[in-house]
Amino acid sequence: MSTDRSTPGFVAIEQVRYRYGANDPAIVDGVDWAIPRGEIHCLLGRSGCGKTTLLKLAAGLLGPSEGAIRISGEALHGPSLHAGFVFQAPTLLDWLSALDNVLLPVSLRRRVTAADRDAARDLLARIGLADFATRRPAELSGGQQSRVALARALIGNPDLLLLDEPFAALDALTREELQDDLLRLCALNGTTALFVTHDIGEAVYLADKVAVMAAGRLAHRRRIELPRPRHRDIRYAPSFIAACRDLRDAMDGEAGTAASQRPAA
Repeated sequence: MSTDRSTPGFVAIEQVRYRYGANDPAIVDGVDWAIPRGEIHCLLGRSGCGKTTLLKLAAGLLGPSEGAIRISGEALHGPSLHAGFVFQAPTLLDWLSALDNVLLPVSLRRRVTAADRDAARDLLARIGLADFATRRPAELSGGQQSRVALARALIGNPDLLLLDEPFAALDALTREELQDDLLRLCALNGTTALFVTHDIGEAVYLADKVAVMAAGRLAHRRRIELPRPRHRDIRYAPSFIAACRDLRDAMDGEAGTAASQRPAA
């Protein structure tokens, strides 16, 4: 399989491997990937395939056992100040208002200013929560909490947004609304994003490019040739359905390969 090593990218993942111990099998096994500035890429795969570990490596939350990760050409040696991270759960602080949860990354670095508060209110307004700024997490729905978590990741105007299945626990309609929020905010700010999901339709709807991950490797790659901005009607277009089918076939093929390689009981 060809790699992305010769492809210039704002984010460059270069022959990255990660293992817990020196003698342990690789959780991420020789991954090459490049993300041009302003694009959204999705990692698609079954549970346990290594996609969340790769995302943490891209965030600098883990260091690679081999290889390198570069952002704007500079090797990553720890958490990047230019990246925002959205976890699987919103992880909001119960005792803070929605506004103060959005401002948390700022308050951990320095004193919050009036301009910071204005920026946080603007973000909440852009995702439909202008009237909820003073509410605490217990007073918000699951979808509203996820919106606050997204705004928190964007408050510092990060160049790179990393998202680990942030909408997986939500109902289908709320999930689609949040996908639209994410696309709109990334387009507005020119934000580069790497989004981890196990949902094929979500990957196709969001991404400029999708990689299927299996057994720690990128087993299949597909460019998503759908127009932007994307709207919900595109989910029913033949080109959308064809992309979903291709990725499903790739996932099924990798599952069969993995099963055939397991030792007999």
